[in-house]
Amino acid sequence: MKKLENIDYRITSILTAEQAHTFRVIPIHIHEEGIDLMGDELANQKKPHIQVLLGKKITIEPISQEILNRYLIQYYPHEFAPKPDSKDSISTREESDIVRFVHKILEEAAQMSASDIHIERYEKEARIRFRWEGHLIEKYEIPLLQYNAIISRIKILAELDISERRLPQDGRIHFQLTDQDIDIRVSTIPGKYGEKIVMRLLTRSQDNLDLKKLGLSQADETAFQQSIRRPNGIILITGPTGSGKTTTLYATLSQLNQPDKNIVTIEDPIEYNLSGINQVQLKEEIGLSFDRTLRAFLRQDPDIIMIGEIRDVTTANIAIRAALTGHLVFSTLHTNSSWDAITRLTDMGLEPYLLAASLRMVVAQRLVRVLCQHCKTQSSEIIFPDIQKAGNIEYHFIPNGCPECYYTGYRNRKAVFEVLPVTPVLKDMIKHQGGDIRKYMEETGIRSLSDHLLTFVQTGVTSLEEAIAHWES
Repeated sequence: MKKLENIDYRITSILTAEQAHTFRVIPIHIHEEGIDLMGDELANQKKPHIQVLLGKKITIEPISQEILNRYLIQYYPHEFAPKPDSKDSISTREESDIVRFVHKILEEAAQMSASDIHIERYEKEARIRFRWEGHLIEKYEIPLLQYNAIISRIKILAELDISERRLPQDGRIHFQLTDQDIDIRVSTIPGKYGEKIVMRLLTRSQDNLDLKKLGLSQADETAFQQSIRRPNGIILITGPTGSGKTTTLYATLSQLNQPDKNIVTIEDPIEYNLSGINQVQLKEEIGLSFDRTLRAFLRQDPDIIMIGEIRDVTTANIAIRAALTGHLVFSTLHTNSSWDAITRLTDMGLEPYLLAASLRMVVAQRLVRVLCQHCKTQSSEIIFPDIQKAGNIEYHFIPNGCPECYYTGYRNRKAVFEVLPVTPVLKDMIKHQGGDIRKYMEETGIRSLSDHLLTFVQTGVTSLEEAIAHWES
């Protein structure tokens, strides 16, 4: 008999909590011939239904009802609610169950490398979802009677006011696994049927903070390295939320972090602690804003300044002033492409001649899901005729789903970049607000995000559907 403590959570994910409790089974092994489960007498009676549900041949290893109940609580925390005749209160034993359940959620999310945990309640149900590889996956259904107790447990860990349910709150949890320390940013908002909590997992590991591991092509990396070695100017990283901009900035600062450099940052939040760099956490509620902190930075004799995000014309103007007075400035902007960033800044009200004088490079980026190597299959189906014809794509790969990828068809993500250096020609175009920057890129051989995405499809890195989802608008 397989020891249940060692079941891979990727196997248990083939059933929802409701399905596991309804059919009284726990999956323990997936193989070519089918799926092995453990269950009680009721499971054997429902075997035909389970087989239809899973779409594969199944075997059910008998297990006592008592042991099955214990493991259903562990792997599918759905029915550890009080009996129907009990009051709306939580017993000591149930409190202990909730403490263990919350710990299990955090541990499983960390082991999966999930970026966020969503805990939300509706009129007749409550659920927990993990954001994994950029997409939400439903993990657990939870009893409505236990919902507030789970929320309270998380708020206690985050040092929030458990009695305040009418206003949003923000807190942090420090969570330690055997091999890593994780900071968890907790955000609560009041909903119609109860508070919703979102927890963002911020690993302290700096293994990924290496420019050579980001995925820049050799030509793009050379151009980027040349720009970040300049003594002054502005370098912008652009892209939507969750596109990896912050990781690129931290990897850059890690490389530039030398004893002879004074590096200061203003961030919201601080996602990595970098030794040797002076990091400031934004606190708007006490007046510690981007523009106020930037003004103070200029009196701190900095060599390099990192601004978490350029949000308004005031911050942009101070950044330009810093660049023009001998500082190297890094920041992010929410635009779809590199040339959109230039348009956005001029639309904010920046003087084109000042932008032309200070801007050194714009990098646009996305995070693309990589096809699972265990289950992807080749296809010649025409899905997007124009793009497939333009890219000369005779065949492509499609996601299928297997235990290795949690049945999503994708495993891991890969960054794709568009690197636009500000050359004298481009500087003149910015200054006089003339010319088509996109056409200039094509004529000078600068590869766009779409060009790189086509290469990813051609080489089987990702699917056509995933590439189109990140296509430049």
